[in-house]
Amino acid sequence: MILRPEQLASQLDKALAPLYVLHGNEPLLVLEAGDAIRAAARRQGYAEREVLVAGQGFRWESLQSAAGNMSLFGASKLVDLRIPNGKPGRDGGEALQRYARNLDDGVVTLITLPELDWATRKAAWFTALAEAGVAVELNAPERDRLPEWIARRLANQQQKASADALGFIADHVEGNLLAAHQEILKLGLLHPPGELSLDAVREAVLNVARYDVDKLRTALLEGDAARCARLLEGLKGEGEAPPLVLWALANEIRSLANLRQGLDEGQQLQGLLKVERIFDDRRKQALQRALPRLGGPQLRTAILHAARIDRMIKGLAGGDVWDEFLQLCLRICAPARGTPARR
Repeated sequence: MILRPEQLASQLDKALAPLYVLHGNEPLLVLEAGDAIRAAARRQGYAEREVLVAGQGFRWESLQSAAGNMSLFGASKLVDLRIPNGKPGRDGGEALQRYARNLDDGVVTLITLPELDWATRKAAWFTALAEAGVAVELNAPERDRLPEWIARRLANQQQKASADALGFIADHVEGNLLAAHQEILKLGLLHPPGELSLDAVREAVLNVARYDVDKLRTALLEGDAARCARLLEGLKGEGEAPPLVLWALANEIRSLANLRQGLDEGQQLQGLLKVERIFDDRRKQALQRALPRLGGPQLRTAILHAARIDRMIKGLAGGDVWDEFLQLCLRICAPARGTPARR
């Protein structure tokens, strides 16, 4: 069974499932969900806990042994398995499938994984685990949902803030959810319950945002020019290599151009996405949202612009590379002529 993160708390109030699988790209959320499961297990009488870490040289038969080695006093047990790289290998995959088919009474198993790609989520071992128990994907909220996430955290400590204040916090903690959690706790220590003013938030919240090219690609596809500018400024300040930034931007632009050309020729989008080897659902959705505002000439001009930036990086043409990155992003964020502007 696959649950959304917000459904986990209500599920833990009932009798525990025999197996939980946590995975995602945000360590803070995975850790908190794991803590919630461990606390629920203690409340429901699972007094014993055994932690296994499937690293190099791990003996997979120890997983089944851990489930079978019950206390002499007959206490129920929590088996806490961590697979840090998310790749159990052939032997591990087979062992996990056997384990999922033979779950022991009186044992709850918690398996913690990192972010999984689409191929791993379709692997036989992961499918077997999800069908035998509860699987929860815990990813960091997208930028447009980050203020809502912050508001819920503030509400947990009897505080609230205006939309402007929430946006300010989001801008300063983007990409660093652990630091966001710490900044929210700090607001709880500095200020009493109730409404937080924008000035109070500005004074307390540090700029702990982290920037990476994947967020820039997302902002480009969403047509968010202001966010592209902010991310480029952050990447430049952190010393990101211009060739990597150009690769990220050019890769999205080429994909958009190929998809746009295929659609203009009457081909089906799903087939085009397969040809482009685009399988991640979130990227698919972002591309599909971007395509209606972009025309073929606009994308071809952007490809030429990217080629000019490549010459600048190689020292074959003059100009400010980072300024050109911004101009390239603005070119893609702006709707093509005749296309309604994004609201």
